[in-house]
Amino acid sequence: MAITSDYKKIIISALLTIGFLAFSNFAVFATDKPNTKVYGVAIKGYDTVAYFTDGRAVKGKSEYSYNWNDASWYFSKPENRNLFAANPERYAPQFRGHCAYGLAKGMLVESDPEEWTIVDNRLYMNYNRSLRYSWRQDKTSMIKKAEENWAEIHN
Repeated sequence: MAITSDYKKIIISALLTIGFLAFSNFAVFATDKPNTKVYGVAIKGYDTVAYFTDGRAVKGKSEYSYNWNDASWYFSKPENRNLFAANPERYAPQFRGHCAYGLAKGMLVESDPEEWTIVDNRLYMNYNRSLRYSWRQDKTSMIKKAEENWAEIHN
């Protein structure tokens, strides 16, 4: 019996999900603060505006920082800091920077700033490249489920 390409993708996605659930470092807790496990710096020091303006992940610099929502946000240039300061909700990642895939599965999980997607002008982060791939395969329903779980966690 030949295994089709679609079937292989389903198997790989299932294995990734099982591995993710078995080995991820996660905790479910309510928080209104961004994910700041790296010395109180949001999204591990990456410039959240650059995802929108440059279309890529760019490390920020502490000299171009801005404090918002109990975290320091780093930017690669002062123009990006100013854009963020004028409208932080526009540029801040969804779910306070936690993995959108993990949240769709009911968990708050750290994310990798290199693994991101912009959907409908909103920034979503993922734990790793494999989960980002799986998340992108059905991002509409994943976003919906993540939003439902986020609302539950925050109530």
